[in-house]
Amino acid sequence: MVRLASGGLDTHPGTNPKLSRITKGATVGIRVVRLGSKRAKGEGLRIGTVRLPPRGVPKAKFSSEDWFDVWLPNLAPTLPTMKLGLAAETPSEWARYVRKYRAEMKTPEHTHVLELLAALSHQTNFSVGCYCENEDRCHRSVLRALLAEKGAKLEASV
Repeated sequence: MVRLASGGLDTHPGTNPKLSRITKGATVGIRVVRLGSKRAKGEGLRIGTVRLPPRGVPKAKFSSEDWFDVWLPNLAPTLPTMKLGLAAETPSEWARYVRKYRAEMKTPEHTHVLELLAALSHQTNFSVGCYCENEDRCHRSVLRALLAEKGAKLEASV
């Protein structure tokens, strides 16, 4: 079962027209994106790995305005960890944030999701993302590394 950005549940994602952005025959893998950015051709399902939905955007427009198709806050840092990352100004503060976020992702609940996404990356196109402008100072960079460590097929950073 998948929770759609519209709030509904879909037990058969392959037949859902909202998920029809998956392009058959395109290169398979995970693209790490900035949510709200224009979708790339063949990007596939866009998964929002953010703690909070976009402000001021109605749920019905999350997908059509290129935010995300499915919301997966499980892979977002907790609010205290997110605040730590946003406040990080020095390399040592950023390293502390990365250690804390990685520790959060080591729980079985998070590990299972990472392993699932890694396995799916060899079968279909999809993207994961966050709102931050700079991936290097965002949990996306750490998430990219975690997925790679699980064997995910990832598109190279742009």
